[in-house]
Amino acid sequence: MKYNNQSNFFTKILSVCLAIISGVFVACKPVTIQSNGEVRNKGSIKLASILALEGQEEALGNGMKAGLEAALKDETVKGKKIKLVFKNDYYEPATAIQAAKEAIAERIFLAIGNVGTPTAKATLPLLAKSKIPAVGFFTGAEVLRQGKGSIVNYRASYVQEIAATMDLALRAGLTPREICAYVQNDSYGMAGLSGLKQVMERAEADPSILETYDRILNTIGDRPPRNNIGPVGVYTRNTPYVKPGYDSLKDWEEKTGDRCRLVVTAGSYSNIARFAKASRENGETWIISALSFTGADDFKLDLEEYGATDKIIMTQVVPLLDSQLPIVREAAEKLKENFGYVSLEGYIVGRMVLKILNDITGKINRENFMQQVANSRFNLGGIEIDFTRNGYQGSNLVIVSYITPSGFLILDIDTLERMIE
Repeated sequence: MKYNNQSNFFTKILSVCLAIISGVFVACKPVTIQSNGEVRNKGSIKLASILALEGQEEALGNGMKAGLEAALKDETVKGKKIKLVFKNDYYEPATAIQAAKEAIAERIFLAIGNVGTPTAKATLPLLAKSKIPAVGFFTGAEVLRQGKGSIVNYRASYVQEIAATMDLALRAGLTPREICAYVQNDSYGMAGLSGLKQVMERAEADPSILETYDRILNTIGDRPPRNNIGPVGVYTRNTPYVKPGYDSLKDWEEKTGDRCRLVVTAGSYSNIARFAKASRENGETWIISALSFTGADDFKLDLEEYGATDKIIMTQVVPLLDSQLPIVREAAEKLKENFGYVSLEGYIVGRMVLKILNDITGKINRENFMQQVANSRFNLGGIEIDFTRNGYQGSNLVIVSYITPSGFLILDIDTLERMIE
């Protein structure tokens, strides 16, 4: 859903500058942390979320914020009130770093619901240094799934999402040579491409295609040139520009004679919707798939505005909004007009953390929190949460859906075969 943003461009620039300046000072502020990870915040448990509340991808951050607030507002654990702090990072790593320094200086207990892979990659080392758990981040990247450090994920990984889509696509008759990709030119996009490569390897894709993936993945630097290398197009984060990435896919088709029939994307709603619009305007009949991070609610709104909703599929890591599961109906009642896929995930993450905190035996400190996570296996209003398998990811839920005028529906093999025809 669209969230209102009253700030103008100059206010945003000033906010970023002030965040950077203040970050220089807050980074030096001492924080009282006990050896067991207990932070001295008398009477409260402070949780911080660093996310995009303004800017091109603000709907993702505002959706997560709405969900967390609905789940945790006025909640107490063992007499301590849950206190939520939200910090805007514009979905930019540099701003996220300064926001993380501020949050650490404010003696937070943990970071919750941070949005984005590039921002997570930038802030995780700071959180780890201060022994602050990273919980329920809105990303499926492997950097949060290595089994190292105090990282707690609710959601399934991007590899699992892409595997679910690819399994359907291959069963419906597509071949690896007909699979292309359009991704963000940063760690998020590369996480998606890496996941696609893993799935393509299992599908015994042509080694020459896998070699182009490696060349792209091994290209380093700040937004390096990654177009016109393989069946992959890239775009720059927080920009509306789709032509270079689109042209890269057309260049691949022309050079190889192969035809893209499914384009797997790893991006955010505003750019991926524009990519779909551009492809339709140019006569492409590609099926376009999107990851859950894309942001289903605003993705659908943008696609409807562009008249480009046909042949769009999307993976979800939460139940569909018409689900009758208790956790979904509870979230819908509390969120009201803010109820959507991103806010539902925020709500689930918030209730999951609340359950774990309440289950802690003894003092509420980070050490006991992480121990409780490792021992946690429970049903959260119809969603199975199980950290006993690996200690860092609670859910493996992935639903492959497609856009219809009435919303997202579960994609079956027959529907996908009709899309391919």
